[in-house]
Amino acid sequence: MIMKDHIHLIASADDLSKVIGRFKSFTAREIIDLLKDQGKHQILHELRATKLQYKKNVEYKLWQEGSHPILIQNTDIMRQKLTYMHYNPVRKGYVTNPKDWLHSSARNYIGQDGILEVIKSW
Repeated sequence: MIMKDHIHLIASADDLSKVIGRFKSFTAREIIDLLKDQGKHQILHELRATKLQYKKNVEYKLWQEGSHPILIQNTDIMRQKLTYMHYNPVRKGYVTNPKDWLHSSARNYIGQDGILEVIKSW
């Protein structure tokens, strides 16, 4: 689920924290490069202003520090997390129906085509 200011995802990996760290590093570099190429100086200024002072090796801060992992141990928890994710854009007032949020897997779970590839066998 890609929101305007954050993402939600359900993922699995042997070293998930390392994978998430690499994901955040790669996407931050790509997004910042795109903002530079497009001359989005105000956004870059804001990203520079939110950078933590002790972080000397980075110029901008795109992602918040850390992540908030939740272990999904059964199908009930999986359904709960999917429902939370899918209704996030509804709670924010962006859409009235979860399937209408473009960057969501909600459509995939009701048998419609979505723009994201989703593995539904869990």
